[in-house]
Amino acid sequence: MPMNSQENKQKRESHRDLKQANQKPPGQIRKQDHRAKNPARRILLMFFHPATHKSRINIAMFDAVKEEEGITARNMYDLYPDFQIEIEEEQALLRQHDLIIWQHPFYWYNAPSLLKEWMDLVLEHNFAYGMKGHALDGKQVMTALTTGGQKEAYEPDGAGRFSIPELLLPFRLSCQLCRMNYLPPWVVHGTHLLNQNDIKRLAQDYKQALGKLRYADLKVDKPEGHSYMNTLLKS
Repeated sequence: MPMNSQENKQKRESHRDLKQANQKPPGQIRKQDHRAKNPARRILLMFFHPATHKSRINIAMFDAVKEEEGITARNMYDLYPDFQIEIEEEQALLRQHDLIIWQHPFYWYNAPSLLKEWMDLVLEHNFAYGMKGHALDGKQVMTALTTGGQKEAYEPDGAGRFSIPELLLPFRLSCQLCRMNYLPPWVVHGTHLLNQNDIKRLAQDYKQALGKLRYADLKVDKPEGHSYMNTLLKS
């Protein structure tokens, strides 16, 4: 039986309380180490998948990072199965984080519908854009997506005809309007051909990538010449 709005709200509050209980106080995100000269990015990972019971690689990627320090991981379809998005709560989370990641499968060359609903409602005028909308200025956004097609399918002579960055242009322009920096995407191709060893390896690659992004080890603010974050992090 579907949950009512009150049950959904209680579930979201429980999720938030549990996350806060596991986090360290401000200023104690991580002990000093050789990377401490770089301030740690606070990452907000929003996972959009309407059928996680059918997911192979996406859920493995999410599970690999959801308990990592410095990452606030949210399964958005679990939190909002009724699409009744808590706008003020989502806006507060955006204010509190530096890097926002939208993780999802690439459905019909696009994102699952809840992400579009979230953007329509949360990225409000005079919050995210407009003369008074400066809450998100300078924040970074990255899409982490999976596709059934191989990379060759997303080339001019391939089935998709357009590259992944070209197909993500509406997201890039939306971020630009909100004065945010849209980074190259993290992409996993050929998901239907992956075996369990592939899935474990790729999930660990994703975990390591978010760790690097958190500490700004690389010049991700100047991603020119890199179509995928995967290659940028290896350069």
